[in-house]
Amino acid sequence: MADPKGFLTTDRKTPERRPVDIRIRDWKEVYQDQEFHELQRQAGRCMDCGIPFCHQGCPLGNLIPEWNDLIWRGEKEEAIARLHATNNFPEFTGRLCPAPCETACVIGINADAVTIKQVELRTIEEAFDRGHVTPQQPDRITGKVIAVIGSGPAGLAAAQQLTRAGHTVVVYERAEKIGGLLRYGIPEFKMEKRILDRRLAQMEREGTRFRPGVEVGRDLTVAQLKSRYDAIVIATGATQWRELEIPGREYEGVYQAMEYLPWGNKQALSELPAEPQIDADGKRVVILGGGDTGADCLGTALRQGAKSVTQIEIMPRPTEERPDGQPWPTYPMVYRVSSAHEEGGERVYAIATQEFLADDEGRLRALKVVETRLEDGKFIPIPGSEHEIECEMALLAMGFTGPERTGLIEELGVTLTDRGLIARDDEYQTNLENVFVCGDAGRGQSLIVWAIAEGRSAAASVDRYLTGRNQLPTTIAASERPLAL
Repeated sequence: MADPKGFLTTDRKTPERRPVDIRIRDWKEVYQDQEFHELQRQAGRCMDCGIPFCHQGCPLGNLIPEWNDLIWRGEKEEAIARLHATNNFPEFTGRLCPAPCETACVIGINADAVTIKQVELRTIEEAFDRGHVTPQQPDRITGKVIAVIGSGPAGLAAAQQLTRAGHTVVVYERAEKIGGLLRYGIPEFKMEKRILDRRLAQMEREGTRFRPGVEVGRDLTVAQLKSRYDAIVIATGATQWRELEIPGREYEGVYQAMEYLPWGNKQALSELPAEPQIDADGKRVVILGGGDTGADCLGTALRQGAKSVTQIEIMPRPTEERPDGQPWPTYPMVYRVSSAHEEGGERVYAIATQEFLADDEGRLRALKVVETRLEDGKFIPIPGSEHEIECEMALLAMGFTGPERTGLIEELGVTLTDRGLIARDDEYQTNLENVFVCGDAGRGQSLIVWAIAEGRSAAASVDRYLTGRNQLPTTIAASERPLAL
């Protein structure tokens, strides 16, 4: 184990965030570097418990106690080898994952959990800095050709695994650049895009081929796709956003979060014309939705110079302690403060939006809302609590319902579940023999760590289908996979 007394003698300490008044003036990442000796002390808090519940908390099954011990000992090269054994992209999860492993940490029963996420992130960054992240090219080429449709975390994980198994893999992305949600949905202040480009460069050197700006079902027909590839992996994500069908939805100034966030990222990278199409500068902004996407919109609007930002949520405010129905080691729904929430804005709970209100020219001027109470799973409006919230921009950050059904999905003819997801068996295979699906398109909206885990496991199934061998690791046990076909 690491330091035998570390969990008793060392308090939990995370890296410092840059001062708010400085960081909201730029788009750089929020966290400052932590001294390596301090990181080692944090890794030393891992107590090598008899049953490491952090493994259960992590969908990737990361070997957390092992690389905690290696970092504590300063064995950086061995640590990254153990981390990469289960996770293709720890630089993504170390920045973006909500760390269910930490809520499952045994120390967390009655003390502060190990800073697993930070140890993971620093391990991979040390590896890149020291040149320990190199292309892993296959020993031989199988002659099998695979198309991966979608370049988010699930598609990239599947592509890297299959390339390393010796297959020729082509990744199609309809956007102008590779990365999917990682590039267009994650703000620069959470993950600078150079981090993504660094990993894509490694994948290209390994042999993965990228085809951005190609929409399968329009630019490339399904018939062409089937004629060219021995297997197809759908990793398009759950991009069908949830709508709010209330009066005034059509007014100028009401946008979906994923219409807005890509413009923020382009602005951060100076890739926009002089005037961005969707800009919060000088406006009163209201964000509908209290999750991570809403917080991303909040941080983006503040950096664009919004006059004010209000984030509203129909659910009651979560408690700061674990609810009784969500005991350790489950991931609890508690009140959390992200870096964006530190920077400004107001959070309002138990509020439902009834109508968008516009001025005489059809531009948004306010929201009509009502306070609610939760009874038997239903939100009941409180009579007499109706009021208006002034705003010139409303952003809908209410989640996603599944993959878009037109184009690729419709033309392929894959079966959908009653939730609108692509049905698959426990080998990630759809109703079509050589068509597989992984990530949010089959699972539904979920975490980045689940997307990578599904991409890895789907790759193992595709490799088995094509070769009859078990040479790739299956991250998710069959008993834990959704049986939806």
